[in-house]
Amino acid sequence: MRFPETDIISLIESGCSVPRYDLAESVGPVLQLTALLQPPGSFPLEDIPLGYATAAGDIRLRETIAERHAVSPDDVVLTVGGMHALFLIAFILCEKGDEALTTSPAFPGTRSALEVIVGANLRTLPLSFDRGYQLDVDEFRSALSPRTKLVSLASPQNPSGVALAEPTIRNILAAMEEQCPNAHLLLDETYREAAYGTNPIASSAIALGPKVISVASLSKCHGAPGLRLGWAITRNKALRKQLVIGKFNTVISCSPVDEALALRVLAQRDSIINARRIHLAEGLSRVAEWVQRNSDLIEWVRPDAGALCCLRLTSVFDGEAVGRFYQALARFGVRVGRGTWFGEEVRIFRLGFGFLAPSDLEIALEMVTRSLRHAAQQAVEPVS
Repeated sequence: MRFPETDIISLIESGCSVPRYDLAESVGPVLQLTALLQPPGSFPLEDIPLGYATAAGDIRLRETIAERHAVSPDDVVLTVGGMHALFLIAFILCEKGDEALTTSPAFPGTRSALEVIVGANLRTLPLSFDRGYQLDVDEFRSALSPRTKLVSLASPQNPSGVALAEPTIRNILAAMEEQCPNAHLLLDETYREAAYGTNPIASSAIALGPKVISVASLSKCHGAPGLRLGWAITRNKALRKQLVIGKFNTVISCSPVDEALALRVLAQRDSIINARRIHLAEGLSRVAEWVQRNSDLIEWVRPDAGALCCLRLTSVFDGEAVGRFYQALARFGVRVGRGTWFGEEVRIFRLGFGFLAPSDLEIALEMVTRSLRHAAQQAVEPVS
């Protein structure tokens, strides 16, 4: 099979039953189209020509994105979602047998783009739950070699929501300059703006060096995954040209309707992001309190941003108890993102706390508690 099977596809498969309480989703509330129809000062949607858009993407949209990142619009290439950008960058910068480096756990599409589709020799740096999924720069440096062509990281990470601090990114770039000076650093910053409450939004890493490539989309922070609108930002003119040509040779262009609606999303960006900051902060607080109440059965790594976090069943759970836990969740109509989706162990799972309304999140967490208690009780006191 050219593309490996991955269970994470169940999040969008039409044939799968939809759980009543979906804690597997990594997004916040989804925007409704009505919020984008006919906002003041915009042109009517019926005036959008349904011809091909440009290969680089709508200049007004690129200008808006560029302004937020303090770069030139010429540094921005629009893509069909962030995954398209990840694929193009991997395909352009790595040939079969070239060396690339990423971390684990990670979004499976990132690994597939490099290892399966491109055929790169992918080296993986494990990040540990016990160390809070923090990247150790010395271990990172040891994983590099003069043959490394691309380093692909995410900040904040998926599934953990843990971010790379700016000093860490600077140290990563310094290590790359020593070990593989021609390599590029790809940073997936899709969750960067999904901060909590009054927490500051981290700056994009695009300003930290000419070899940095930033990728993001409207899917996570803005609640518009259905628009399939992402972007890659690079100050390397040759790479940008290849991205435009690669986009033309894969999808020709983005949809002009998606680009027009994306422009409207970004025109309301501040109000959208601010409302979601409050929503995410409340969800994070509820999860933190829930973990504390159930600390004998569950532990977590507190995320830095995003609508997601990683939790781990404690040592109370043996292999059979873990299976009972997931079976109980299904009976209660609750879905979580299993750690195996991301290359993690079976006792770890991703929990999304931004998708559901606060009242539904409370109910869903109670269903998880019941599943935990049920599975753990049977592990300690087997039913005769």
